[in-house]
Amino acid sequence: MSLNEFFDFGVSRTLGAHSFQAGEIKAFAAKFDPQPFHMDEDAARNSVFGGLCASGWHTASMWMRFNAQDRDAAIASWKGKGPAPEFGPSPGFRNLKWLRPVYAGQTITFTRTDLGHRPLASRPGWILLNARGEAFDDKGTKVLEFDNAVLVKVGEQPV
Repeated sequence: MSLNEFFDFGVSRTLGAHSFQAGEIKAFAAKFDPQPFHMDEDAARNSVFGGLCASGWHTASMWMRFNAQDRDAAIASWKGKGPAPEFGPSPGFRNLKWLRPVYAGQTITFTRTDLGHRPLASRPGWILLNARGEAFDDKGTKVLEFDNAVLVKVGEQPV
């Protein structure tokens, strides 16, 4: 397995799916985003959203959970030459868009598309991997998208 096969550039990869439930939406909101439409079903019904919906940060955090699980599984199954890629810190994300609300009871599917990379001159053996994160509701409508990057130690592996 080469690094190009490991990253599968340009191919959308399904990371997993999660059903958002009212209790967890309220618990997340109480800790991180205490807006009435995330915490109170009556207030949510009377809001612009018309129903209890998850915080956008809750949706994004579920994407991150599934992404981390997918990366861990890919590393565990590494069969390439030398050590498996090692994921380091992320310099962040950009172009974050919460396109649609995620309502209680909806199942959201999370995907990642590895877009490309470049070697880091300041860190030999490391690349900056660029990817697109997305999430879709059960009708296939996109509810979340963003571009992200992460540093990856690839050693002497050709990419």
